[in-house]
Amino acid sequence: MSTSQKNRTVDSPAEGVRDRLLDVAEELFSERGFEGTSVRELAGAADSNIASINYYFGAKEKLYEEVWRRHMVLLRDTQMASIDKVTVDSGGNPSLEELLRAFACAFIGPLVDHSGGRRMIRLMDRELADPHLPSGMFGEEVMMPILIKMQQALAKACPGLDESKVPLVVFSLVGQLIHTIRIKPILKWTDDKMLALYDSGRLIDHIVAFSAAGIRAYVKGEAE
Repeated sequence: MSTSQKNRTVDSPAEGVRDRLLDVAEELFSERGFEGTSVRELAGAADSNIASINYYFGAKEKLYEEVWRRHMVLLRDTQMASIDKVTVDSGGNPSLEELLRAFACAFIGPLVDHSGGRRMIRLMDRELADPHLPSGMFGEEVMMPILIKMQQALAKACPGLDESKVPLVVFSLVGQLIHTIRIKPILKWTDDKMLALYDSGRLIDHIVAFSAAGIRAYVKGEAE
């Protein structure tokens, strides 16, 4: 058992069994993958027993889903709260740059500001290589609510944008942001000058300016 796991199970005796199982499952699944993590290992790391996994989750598959759901709910709620805030702060009419910046900061924050975000990125890598989540789970619980919220906000920030193009705009933005998160480890393989270029604030500035210009040019081209 790792030191972090021992600290969680020993130093937090009041923590519920269900939460302990989620914590250790997140760590083990991110380190070893779904297939590489046994139910016995999960129970032992959580200072629990196999019956507890069945009681709280029904099966290892359901525990895996709940590990993901915990992160997805945080990401979704952070995104939607950020969109609401920039809309309210702007008096109901955010600029395109304000909206894109709010989206970008809320997306990157949960993934880079704490160790759970780094584990989530490792989980994403493993899930892409060896899928175990139910089909449509991420889309229904995360993407659709965010797309609806962004569609409403973009209608005010960029009135000429066809609402059918909103998913493409969001997918493009998400792609840039994910690449921003993933590029840092790659830059460590290069020289110091390349690594010095990495600054999340500077990169967000670029993504916002680049995306806003692209969206406006796209809208203009559609209108001509």
